[in-house]
Amino acid sequence: MDQLDPSNLIKIDVATRFLPEQSDPEAHRFVFSYEITITNDHNQPVQLLSRRWVVTDGNEHVQEIEGEGVVGEQPVIQPNHSYQYTSGTVLATHVGSMFGHYNMETADGDAFQAPIPPFTLARPNALH
Repeated sequence: MDQLDPSNLIKIDVATRFLPEQSDPEAHRFVFSYEITITNDHNQPVQLLSRRWVVTDGNEHVQEIEGEGVVGEQPVIQPNHSYQYTSGTVLATHVGSMFGHYNMETADGDAFQAPIPPFTLARPNALH
C-alpha cells in the first residue's frame, strides 16, 4: 500500500492585513493580522495540536512562538474541509515575515508537521 505523506495533504493559505488603527509608528509598533485557512485533503480527519512560528522584523530581530493549538482551539479538520482563524502579531518595523509549522495528528494517530510557507507582513506602500 502506498503511504502518502500527510503533510503534503494539508494546504495552508494566508491573507495578511496591516492594522493602522492599532499601530503607532512613532513608538515602533506595527500591528498586523493574518487569516489562515487550513484545508485537509487527507482521506481522514486531522487534528491541529500545536504551532511554531518564526517571526522576523525588518531589523532581523527574530522571535519564536510556540504553543498549543491556535486561538485557544485544537481543531479537528474533517477530510475535504477547511478551518479558518484570524490572529495577529506586533512588529517593531513596518515590514517583516513569518513562517512555521503546525504539529498535527491523523485520526490513526500518525503525528506530522504541516509547514506554513513564509509570508510577508508589510504596511501598504512599504515595499516597492
